[in-house]
Amino acid sequence: MEKKEWYLEYEIQKNRPGLLGDISSLMGMMSINIVTINGVDAGRRGLLLLAKDDDQIERLESILHTMDTIKVIKLREPKLRDRLAVRHGRYIQRDADDRKTFRFVRVELGILVDFMAELFKQEGHKLIGIRGMPRVGKTESIVAASVCANKRWLFLSSTLLKQTIRNQLIEDEYNDNNLFILDGIVSTRRGNERHLQLVREIMRMPAVKVVEHPDIFVQNTEYTLEDFDYIIELRNDADEEITYDLVQKNDMFSGSDFGDFDF
Repeated sequence: MEKKEWYLEYEIQKNRPGLLGDISSLMGMMSINIVTINGVDAGRRGLLLLAKDDDQIERLESILHTMDTIKVIKLREPKLRDRLAVRHGRYIQRDADDRKTFRFVRVELGILVDFMAELFKQEGHKLIGIRGMPRVGKTESIVAASVCANKRWLFLSSTLLKQTIRNQLIEDEYNDNNLFILDGIVSTRRGNERHLQLVREIMRMPAVKVVEHPDIFVQNTEYTLEDFDYIIELRNDADEEITYDLVQKNDMFSGSDFGDFDF
């Protein structure tokens, strides 16, 4: 029988030498393999485990609950956030009110790239929005995550190097395995009807789409934020406010000045 993966997170109640060794020995006696261990928060450890059946995990949980040195926080099949927490030693932040919104700061670009790469690897339709101020690293993170996920990325609209607005794709670009990136500001403020029709075609494909500035995008299209599976917010620091005051000024988008802003 193929072994199944589990995630265990516990909080240390009484820290003493040999505590981790005792827990590891217990799992060894129960033929439960430890794949990865890491601290995931102050006083907490996360472990990825392999067990051959659910009964092993039920017995483990029962024994762990009798220990006064630890408190079991989670014991479940691992979610994406669990895997990343063990991998990077901390949980990514999620909005308390909107559970599909995840927050990062610039120093966490490595975690952000890893997070998006895992999302990109998942099959089928996925619509992801990313918010952030100019030059915070949005587009670069998307591209880096695409490379990690072994996905070919295509810009429908962008200001990464110069203003890009695609009105059509060639035949092999209509591929569900490709990753499509568009800038919500460029597409809705500069895109003509042919471009917007292309956007609609791509949105109907069972592929991964990433929209920078989703708030501006939904203001000017038939789509809503409810259509997005994930919203990512990237800031220079935790207190930075993401605002669109500058981009609301029409003169910002006139002539060559537009290319000076990497939104």
